[in-house]
Amino acid sequence: MFSKVHDVAKQVGQIIIGKDLQIRQSLVCLLAGGHLLIEDVPGVGKTTLAHALAISLGLKFNRLQFTSDLLPADVAGISIFDREKNQFVFHPGPVFTQVLLADEINRATPKTQSALLEAMEERQVTAEGQTRPLPHPFFVIATQNPSYQVGTFALPESQLDRFLMCLSLGYPDAAAERALLLGEDRRSLLNALPTAMQPSQLLEAQQALKHVHTSASLIDYVQALAHATRQGDLFADGMSPRASIALLQAARAWAALEGRDHVLPEDVQAVLIPVIAHRMRPLKSVSGKVSASSELLGQLMLKVAV
Repeated sequence: MFSKVHDVAKQVGQIIIGKDLQIRQSLVCLLAGGHLLIEDVPGVGKTTLAHALAISLGLKFNRLQFTSDLLPADVAGISIFDREKNQFVFHPGPVFTQVLLADEINRATPKTQSALLEAMEERQVTAEGQTRPLPHPFFVIATQNPSYQVGTFALPESQLDRFLMCLSLGYPDAAAERALLLGEDRRSLLNALPTAMQPSQLLEAQQALKHVHTSASLIDYVQALAHATRQGDLFADGMSPRASIALLQAARAWAALEGRDHVLPEDVQAVLIPVIAHRMRPLKSVSGKVSASSELLGQLMLKVAV
């Protein structure tokens, strides 16, 4: 079943050229059942990546452009009075889908951002006193622009913690950019993209992660990393238990894609930065919080014994 995930990675790699690692990390995130945050400057392929993943996985896809005037009801939905039925009828918002692309999420106000919290954590939406389940599977792939850009609102820690992983695509290298310049329009390629994996196969692969073994010594290693973030003078706050669980689940997914039924320390190290960096706040105030946290976590991995 995991061979299908590799098929998806290969197909998406034909659209997002030269970003095999980020594509693999994105699939690890979705395979682990988590939500994905992609932070980068406009124009590097964040939206295209989300769309290509949804199509390749055969999932229903909605895109919602976040703006400063967006309201919570624009996300969750609203009840409108139906004269024929003589009652209010609920009209589901774009969140009622399998993959929601929350584009430029940090351009919306904190009130609107918080409308996603329940959906991301509980896979349900409570609107006007009634709770409605979301489709299964359900993923949020959010993009955000760098905080220094005009018109952005920083995501609160509680919102950031709902994202299993945070990635940055970065600029393409010279060869990849040349292929983009000489190749066919990415939007045209998206329209012709076939489904490489069925939703039922994705759910089956997610369930199979439960059988990827984690030894006692591996758990010791994860705990040692978490403990190290809570000590010393690197971070204002250490890893939470939720972050440790997220790290272990992502490591299981990485191991599965490597073709193993057990997790190695190398799997934990492979996913540590994209899983943990966006949750951490460096003790010393610096610009570029995620990049600074990534550097500190890299130093931390060298110090913690395997």
